[in-house]
Amino acid sequence: MQAVPGALPRFLLVYAALYAGYGLTTPFLPALLAERGLGPTEVGLVLAAGTGIRLVAGPLAGRVADRLAAGRGVLALCAALSGLSALLYLAGHGFTGLLLAGLAHAAATAPLAPLADALAIPASKASRFAYGTVRGAGSAAFIAGTLAGGQVVGALGLAALPVAGALAFAGLAGATFRLPAAGTAAGAPVTTGAGSLLRSAAFRRLVAVAALVIGSHAVHDAFAVIRWRAAGLSPATASLLWAEAVAAEVLVFLVVGPTLLARLGPAGALALAAGAGILRWSVAALTVAVPVLVGIQALHGLTFALLHLAAMQILGRTVPPGLAATAQTLYGTLGLGIATTLATLAAGPLYGALGAGAFWVMAGACAAALPLVRGLPTGGLPTAGLPTGGLPTEGPPTGELPVENSREREAPR
Repeated sequence: MQAVPGALPRFLLVYAALYAGYGLTTPFLPALLAERGLGPTEVGLVLAAGTGIRLVAGPLAGRVADRLAAGRGVLALCAALSGLSALLYLAGHGFTGLLLAGLAHAAATAPLAPLADALAIPASKASRFAYGTVRGAGSAAFIAGTLAGGQVVGALGLAALPVAGALAFAGLAGATFRLPAAGTAAGAPVTTGAGSLLRSAAFRRLVAVAALVIGSHAVHDAFAVIRWRAAGLSPATASLLWAEAVAAEVLVFLVVGPTLLARLGPAGALALAAGAGILRWSVAALTVAVPVLVGIQALHGLTFALLHLAAMQILGRTVPPGLAATAQTLYGTLGLGIATTLATLAAGPLYGALGAGAFWVMAGACAAALPLVRGLPTGGLPTAGLPTGGLPTEGPPTGELPVENSREREAPR
């Protein structure tokens, strides 16, 4: 990919629209479904069905984007469908109608973030901007979208949120067409796919590290506020602690993370993220003292944002450009989606049986991730000397993924 003047502002607009759309719709969806007449069990079924369809829709869209070398087009189409499907929540009535609306919206939104990352990472290298800048802007936009959603609900009611979300996703679709092109060379079809990635020991190891560390947040996300309030912390204090974690995430994306990556390399940064998780959840199992909670909530910047930056750098440096969207959506599905779903399902029984001791299990998950970091690219891996930039299937981390089409080896970065 050639450097494009003004690429950074274009990606900032894309990520702002994308995560603002998420912020306007996702946090309030259960309340909207309940307002439209669904009971708790039905709400759970709609949300669970949406999770299931995401696991299929994300990798499928990534594969289509790679096969057609049409990352921008597929992202724009999915964004437009996200806006239209959000409006289905207003047209749907009863369980069946709202279930279909939920399935359509989940399928359309599932590929958005991975496809945006697949475009942003090579562009950040070509145009010399930090990927963390646009991803941090996305996190900030999510916060802004969530806050704006609360104001919209107060003024116009929950039914106004799908409209607001649809407008944000429509803005994303329009902004996508101004992004620089990326992908394989014209006329060079991609004949490898998910199988090539899954045969790579390094890719599997990266997915496992992400699954363990990101999945370890499950007990915190589900039960931290419950535990804090049971210990006497006020709702305002709990909100501030949660907001601190998100602020730390933004800080690492924008400022701290790139410096740590430069010093430690991506493998070292993954190890630091796992180590921070061990510390964070071990302390969470022992105390709810507010000064201590303030300290460990700041570690969210490492346990989530730094891990994400390191994973994106590894994928950006080592996955062939013709498999970028497939790799991103597969990583998001296996390393984030399925892992978070399974960990969340386990969190309830764990907390019910162990109480605060469930955090020790989460610390153990992070400890299990540390040995898996070994063998991942350690930083400074040049792409110029690797025709495909492929992750290794065996041996040292400078090998290649198998590429069946020789023309793909000449695809521009």
